Amino acid sequence: MTRIPSRLTVLAAVACGIVMIGWQVDAEPTNATMPDISKLVHYTTVTRGEVTEHIMTTREAIEAVKAGKPIPNGTHFALVDYREGEVFRYFIMEKGTGWGADYDESRRTGDWQFQWFKPDGTINAAENTARCQSCHSSRADSEFLYTFNDIRRFEFE
Repeated sequence: MTRIPSRLTVLAAVACGIVMIGWQVDAEPTNATMPDISKLVHYTTVTRGEVTEHIMTTREAIEAVKAGKPIPNGTHFALVDYREGEVFRYFIMEKGTGWGADYDESRRTGDWQFQWFKPDGTINAAENTARCQSCHSSRADSEFLYTFNDIRRFEFE
């Protein structure tokens, strides 16, 4: 005998599916690429408990911020996450021409896109880039960067 599910069962299954989609934690594909870290300028360090984050970008990006100009397309920002003295992961922001159009307006962070990478430079698909995008969206007044003022204060050696 075939049992027909009740409306309540169907509604519960649909609601559960919607919740599960909302909780997805896998990285989505983005245009952000892993830069050559050795070519970036380390402009600040942030320590959060046992985590040390070295934050880097290009000389051109630093000069643009200091001059009050937009950060150029093609710029990478790298947050190098160290734990117990070893690289744990990399968080990369990269700006590209028109990249904001890949997202609806509620998710847009200018033309910045984000990606997490493992210490070996491969994409870390277990990290949720949408979470990063959501947080950085609150910084529209400062190129979507939390360290904007650190860049303004930074002096080249």
